[in-house]
Amino acid sequence: MNKKIGQILRTRIGEENYEKLLEIKNPKLHEFLAVFIELLNPSKVFVCDDSEEDVNFIREEAIRNGEEKRLALKGHTIHFDGYRDQARDKERTKFLVPKGTDLGPHIPSTDRDEGLKEIQDIMKGIMRGHTLYILFFCLGPANSGFSIPCVQLTDSSYVAHSESLLYRKGYSEFKRSGGKRFLKFVHSEGDLDDNKTSRNIDKRRIYIDLENEIVYSANMQYGGNTLGLKKLAMRLAINRASREGWLTEHMFLMCVHGPNGRKTYFTGAFPSLCGKTSTSMVPGETIVGDDISYLRKMKGEIRGVNVEKGMSGIIMGVNSKDDPLIWKVLNSPGEIIFSNVLVTDGKVYWTGKDGEPPKKGRNHSGEWAKGKNDNEGKEVPPSHPNARFTLDLKLLDNLDPELDNPEGVKVGGIIYGGRDSDTWVPVKESFGWEHGVVTIGASLESETTAATLGKTGVRKYNPMANLDFLSIPVGKYIQHHLDFSRSVKNPPKIFGVNYFLKDPKGEFLNEKTDKAVWLKWMELRSHGEVEALRTPTGLVPKYEDLRKLFREVLKKEYTKEEYSEQFKIRIPESLEKIGRITKIYKTEVKDTPAIVFKILEEQSKRLEDARKKFGDYVPPDSFL
Repeated sequence: MNKKIGQILRTRIGEENYEKLLEIKNPKLHEFLAVFIELLNPSKVFVCDDSEEDVNFIREEAIRNGEEKRLALKGHTIHFDGYRDQARDKERTKFLVPKGTDLGPHIPSTDRDEGLKEIQDIMKGIMRGHTLYILFFCLGPANSGFSIPCVQLTDSSYVAHSESLLYRKGYSEFKRSGGKRFLKFVHSEGDLDDNKTSRNIDKRRIYIDLENEIVYSANMQYGGNTLGLKKLAMRLAINRASREGWLTEHMFLMCVHGPNGRKTYFTGAFPSLCGKTSTSMVPGETIVGDDISYLRKMKGEIRGVNVEKGMSGIIMGVNSKDDPLIWKVLNSPGEIIFSNVLVTDGKVYWTGKDGEPPKKGRNHSGEWAKGKNDNEGKEVPPSHPNARFTLDLKLLDNLDPELDNPEGVKVGGIIYGGRDSDTWVPVKESFGWEHGVVTIGASLESETTAATLGKTGVRKYNPMANLDFLSIPVGKYIQHHLDFSRSVKNPPKIFGVNYFLKDPKGEFLNEKTDKAVWLKWMELRSHGEVEALRTPTGLVPKYEDLRKLFREVLKKEYTKEEYSEQFKIRIPESLEKIGRITKIYKTEVKDTPAIVFKILEEQSKRLEDARKKFGDYVPPDSFL
């Protein structure tokens, strides 16, 4: 260790913590820590070496300092974020890039030199009176080709506790590898008010320095802005993956169990509130991860891992009927952090939970009673729509045994799903990799609901459900996907699903449980064991195959009338969609690969030809 750096660290962190750092032979790490300890100026420093004693110290710190409180069930705690600190702050989340760099209109950025000066001024001395926790983690399984070591600096024991549930321990990985090229996260909750929530929201910032792979976040506690290894690390990893030839995706990773004990792994990307977690948790299947996956080419095949080892899910609407596996965990003893739900006598309630809501309690707004309004006259719900639960996946009965396989799992299929009331069929398969990337992944949209914007049917473009997290231009990202299957002999099939198709009266055409059947069909298709009908927009199931699966999986009859209505090709709506997507790529994405327009034009021509032959709405059997 450099003598000057060693002196700073030994003086500021004490002998015991200093000895922990000496175990890691990485001068760049030591320099990074020294620079930021001096900048942040904490009153105390704690280095976590991942021992049970150290991890438990952080758990107890969260209780002692009031960032969490114990609940009635053993291991359960509650954390509240500030009333104005309940979601990702898109406006103040920016990439720091050299002057003149243009990432495109969808990716917010600012001048790197100016941004660094601003954030460092905000963070100078911000931890005075606080304890700085230094934590080491590993994204992906340890000692693996997927592994990315990370170091997190935070003065929030809630953030530190949450990450210990969500991410694999990394201190040993740093000792083993020296930390190689590690990602760096610097967070401070800033000054706290009497409720132990961040006071200076006007100085809230999330700045991402791609050059040095450092994420800064200040004056907030909400997990989406402060849990550095989640979507913030994802942005850094997308940038790194684009340079190194692999993929960082906003995807679950699950196993669908096929005939004769066969296991087939699928990834899936869905925008928020489109069925992502519920798909990964379908009863009878097993989960590897619910949120972020790394995909790499290994020995001629695509393999994937779950970046995390835990789950931080939206809790609104979780109930015993639709979510039996999560419901069981949330109502059993075990280490779980709830955030921004209603607490009454040590018990939690969230919107959509079984049973009647209590008439009073404490939530993210403080003391709450039914009918309470905030300062703007808006009624305060019992729990925030973005309220969460955070837990280790090991609590789930349906956890797949391959979670920590250092080689990952072979990906047999890739699923994209949006919220679409009138266009996509419930499940379809692309004609091939490029067709799937362009017409399904890069054409993904999600309709807004009245609950979110007060206006229904507004379609939001969201390629690969990853637009909010891209750190490279959209066109480059799509080209990277198109190139990824090269040198792979049999790339995974690409599927599109839609759980939100409606009839003319506005009623949903499918039950929530039907997704279990679509998964089984996709599993069979990934092995070529059932045939499909070739329509202008992709391959769809045959009726007899679905009828058999509905009987086997859900023990119910599936009628020909249901099939014909659900899987008919809606040509006017499909052409409108192609028009919308083409316009976006022509006007908003200046580096769109030419093949995108070629594939969309080909699909448009197939639809026009089908309309001349069959009319606007074509039953699937017309393509027999």
